[in-house]
Amino acid sequence: MEVQFLIDTINAEFYTGVPDSQLKALCNFLMDQYGIDSKHHIIAANEGNATALAAGYYLATKKVPVVYMQNSGEGNIINPVASLLNDKVYAIPVIFIIGWRGEPDEYDEPQHLFQGKVTLQLLEDMDIETFVIEKKTTKEELDFVMDNFRKFLEQGKSVAFVVKKGGLEYNNKIKYKNNNVMTREEIIQHVLTVSKEDPIISTTGKASRELFEIREMNHQTHQYDFLTVGSMGHSSSIALGIALHKPETKVWCIDGDGAVLMHMGAMAVIGAAAPSNMVHLIVNNSSHETVGGMPTVADKMDLVMIAKACGYPYAIKVDSLEKLDQELQIIKDKKELCMIEVMCAIGARENLGRPTITTQENKKCFMEYLAKK
Repeated sequence: MEVQFLIDTINAEFYTGVPDSQLKALCNFLMDQYGIDSKHHIIAANEGNATALAAGYYLATKKVPVVYMQNSGEGNIINPVASLLNDKVYAIPVIFIIGWRGEPDEYDEPQHLFQGKVTLQLLEDMDIETFVIEKKTTKEELDFVMDNFRKFLEQGKSVAFVVKKGGLEYNNKIKYKNNNVMTREEIIQHVLTVSKEDPIISTTGKASRELFEIREMNHQTHQYDFLTVGSMGHSSSIALGIALHKPETKVWCIDGDGAVLMHMGAMAVIGAAAPSNMVHLIVNNSSHETVGGMPTVADKMDLVMIAKACGYPYAIKVDSLEKLDQELQIIKDKKELCMIEVMCAIGARENLGRPTITTQENKKCFMEYLAKK
């Protein structure tokens, strides 16, 4: 169904959330309609952040806000939904729009399978009334459901539209771009020439997919890499856990700006621990590229200064392959925690594949390799 139908039916004035490929039609519509307009639309750091923003909007205006997300973000909203929004606490109504990855009987990536299975159950457990939108959903059905939803909203309860694959359509084409020149795949290739047999922990999305394919093209083993296919924002913490317990081994984390923003408190913990054998490489294209390219706020931040303030003894920013190569050589031999921010263009190969090994195989191979270090 056309996303305009959903927008008209909800009739809200404020939207916030984290982009999702399943909700690309909605995200593109909001960018087309509002861009990043703090009065009407904010792309949040994580889904809990969006829920709290929505609560603030309601407190200021008495109007019901909308929070959008992929179903993987349900975990991030459990606390604010249960201890802030709930009608037995502050009774703050919110309309959630949730992309349903891993829905039963639909093929999806492994990180979505269990989350997809429990999506509706989690919403029920949080006392959120739910309606599933699919391709055949009509405007009349939405109107009927929304009339029913308003009764719950008036009681200070929240409601949710869960969107199946292809459930929303928007025909306007939105192109996301920046002025950076390096591609992420080039960046990863250059990192591998220096990291060699060092273990690498890569963030969710295209970074892990590209790392896997580069190893394949180079006829290299995958034992060096842990592909964090889910749990966005946590790859740096995984890398920290490994670095602290393998102190003689150089550990590299290939991260993304969206992932860093999602759980940025991890940088403070990393900086405080300051493992001398860890490299935190942040590929910054200021976008949620894997789910469509919608912007993050990373282009308005100084990640180098943030890293230094968190306790990273060495932090640097590069914007060319020449500078990247220079810094990689310096960092390779440093005996201290390092952060390198690499400015990256938006875009990836259209024929980019996905890992052909299972997550369990990846874990087993990686752990066996670490055991030898």
